[in-house]
Amino acid sequence: MERRHFTHFRIAGFTYYDAPIVFNELAIGSTLRLVPEDNNQYDRHAVAVFYGKYKLGYIPRTDNNAISKLLRQGHTDIFETRVQRISPEESPENQIQAIVYLLPAG
Repeated sequence: MERRHFTHFRIAGFTYYDAPIVFNELAIGSTLRLVPEDNNQYDRHAVAVFYGKYKLGYIPRTDNNAISKLLRQGHTDIFETRVQRISPEESPENQIQAIVYLLPAG
């Protein structure tokens, strides 16, 4: 059994965090990490997106509900998240698209 597409999204808040610091290091296929933010006052389902130790932004609130619930229940090893598209010519909020795969059980 192989991994399956779960969702994809443009990283929200890209210009407000560390993304400009590491933008030139990112490549198609770079591994990203998803971290739920239990104490986020603006979005109770907030999930931050990290590249190494650098916070790039968030999964948009229109796309974060299911992932947030699964991560908060301890299912941290069922997702693989990668950079899917890089578009430096677009506005900052549209420059990076991520893809989330659902990994097989086991």
